Parts: sequence; C-alpha cells; structure tokens
Amino acid sequence: MAHFKSYVICTSPRSGSTLLCKMLSNTRIAGVPGSHFHEPSLSKWLSDYDLDPDDYSSQQETLNAVFASAIERGKGESDVFGLRLQRHSFAFFMRQLGVLFPEIAFEKERLSSAFGTTLFIHLTRENKLDQAISYVKAMQTGLWHAAPDGTELERLSEPKEPNYNAQAISKMLSDFVVMDSDWKTWFDTQKIEPLKITYEDLSHDPQAALARVLGRLGLGFEPTRTGDDLPVAKLADATNKDWSDRYISEMSELGT
Repeated sequence: MAHFKSYVICTSPRSGSTLLCKMLSNTRIAGVPGSHFHEPSLSKWLSDYDLDPDDYSSQQETLNAVFASAIERGKGESDVFGLRLQRHSFAFFMRQLGVLFPEIAFEKERLSSAFGTTLFIHLTRENKLDQAISYVKAMQTGLWHAAPDGTELERLSEPKEPNYNAQAISKMLSDFVVMDSDWKTWFDTQKIEPLKITYEDLSHDPQAALARVLGRLGLGFEPTRTGDDLPVAKLADATNKDWSDRYISEMSELGT
C-alpha cells in the first residue's frame, strides 16, 4: 500500500509531463495521471465526465460529482490518484476546492481533503528558451505529441510549416518564467517541499525519473532500464536548434 493516496504533478506546457504521465500510467500501479481539470470551466468539467448539470441541486453537489468522477478516472485500476495541474487553470481549480471545503483555509489541506495524502511533484524545464520554442512550434504546426514510430498522438490543427517568430518566443519565454516562479511561491506559501524533476533529467534518463516518483509513492516497482518502449517521442529537431541560435544572436545584438 502506498504511503501517499495521490500525487499532483505541478508543471507548465512542454515540460515533459505527457511523457511522465504516460510512463506512470503504463506501470498500472500509479493511477492514470492527466489534466483532469484542464479547462477553467465547470461546464467543461461536466462535459468531460458526461455529467448532466440538471442532476444536481447546488454547486457543491455538482462539484462533488465532478471530483468523484475525476478520482475514478485518475486512479484507474490502482489505489493511487494521479493529477497534472498547470498554472493557467490553477486559480479556478483552487476556487472550486474552496467551494467544496469552505471551512479549510490552507490550500494544501484542501487538496488532501479531496484526494487523500498527496505527494507534490514539481516538473520544471531549466532551459526556458527551448521550452518556449517548443511551444511556439507546436502552436504553429498543430502537432503536440507523437509516438516514437512517428504516429501522431495529439494534433490540434491542420499541418503547417513552422515560421520563426521572435516576438512569440519572447512572450512564451516570459510566461514560462512567471509560471515557474508562481509554482515556487505557492510551494513556499503552503510549506510544501515538492519532489523536483527537471525536463532535462527526464529526457536524459526517463526510467530513473520514473523510479524516483514510484519510490516516493512507496510503490514496489522496478522500471525497465532499456528505454526502448518510451510512449512519447521528442519532437525537437534542427528547426528548434536554428531558432534557438537565431534568437540568442538577435537578443545579444539588442543587448538583452
């Protein structure tokens, strides 16, 4: 039996969270972690779980149904609930927890009341420029995730050629710095010492990162060391490198 009843991966886009979530899910003992509350919209949550709002007489009753459905999905066949949280919907998510647990002021305790004793994982990317470029490129091409054999796992728009855009990269670079700072501030405020995993470490040795999470969860599982069966391919290519070199050169010329 795991010491923790749940875990929350606190992260931002293009940080490797899809890879980590899929690897954890594939163990079949660590839940089915995902962005179960991805959109900051109660109606979207209801739709995601095929729930009819007319079946509930109050917001609290509605939220109880949503969270019960999310926990069932996020546990899968295991005893552990897995959740990925991103900053864009975090404030809305916490306000809904406030409706469910109005008597609890501390947000960390609200999460534990909802999901049980919780392990917090901070998945961050140290190279924020690469993260920004990856995001801008995905937005342009429409391709967000692919399998190692090239099969598309997530496409959000028709295929388009990527075009270098320094302004878009700068904006995302700033956004990702702020998101990371916001997570760190929240951890400090809530007196949380998260398990920190970097995208760079995850990319270098995915199985070691998986083993760290499973070890902290108290789950007896030996990850494979081959790495040949990773569920998500790395999409960075020569274009990413060219954009990075160009951006750094331009910013250097501007003295920034």
